[in-house]
Amino acid sequence: MDLGLKNRVAVVAASSQGLGLATAAAFAAEGCRVAMCARNEQTLQAAAQKIGEQYAAQVFAEAFDVADSTAVSQFVSAVVNHFGGVDICVTNAGGPPAKGFLAATLDDWQHALDLNFLSTVYFAREVIPHMQRQHWGRIITITSITTKQPLADLVLSNAVRAAVVGLVKSLANEFGKDGILVNNVGPGFTATDRLKELAKSRSAASGKTEQEIFHAWAAETPLQRVGNPRELADTIVWLSSERASYITGQTVLVDGGAYKGL
Repeated sequence: MDLGLKNRVAVVAASSQGLGLATAAAFAAEGCRVAMCARNEQTLQAAAQKIGEQYAAQVFAEAFDVADSTAVSQFVSAVVNHFGGVDICVTNAGGPPAKGFLAATLDDWQHALDLNFLSTVYFAREVIPHMQRQHWGRIITITSITTKQPLADLVLSNAVRAAVVGLVKSLANEFGKDGILVNNVGPGFTATDRLKELAKSRSAASGKTEQEIFHAWAAETPLQRVGNPRELADTIVWLSSERASYITGQTVLVDGGAYKGL
């Protein structure tokens, strides 16, 4: 199936590892020109080089913190100067720490807001004008199953990521007339370093082994396993494609059926 993405410019945030890395690789595999960013310069450049070589792709990479609005603005400008435009923007950032409400400090709340909500605002403000001029664009946010089904000890994620969904719906409504589609993807339990950190935290609190924690998560899904990052990445690529041209303002869960609602 031709997804119509060849030579499109795809920006993928927090893409040196985990879900972001899998997403950048999936776009490169479809013939996109890929712009990657992350905080760790060495890890980022190694990932960019590997993707470029593996898929014979054009890759642009810069290290910075997505919670820095000035850095985001400068990055998007650099991408446009390098590739001539921007077609797709995938916002992403590491999740906030696993904490209950009373354990979370005000600094924790501010950091979660900056990293997991305002970073999306920063990217959207920068890429939308470019997408408007070409009357075509895709913005996809990576959040979590917690936008639909809050999880214990993840109060920061439960609250802040829900705000991203409100933003997604608002942007979809406002900029649909400009040919810009805006959607959200919510991964469930997916095999990333973030999930390993959460397993370690829950293991320390419960006395169960990390392996037991992983088995319990797998048992919560009808598919009886945790997800693979590429499964989320493939969903993002499809949502960005011409094959999903009438889908906007939606949250698509990639969770193996773990969400219990209708």
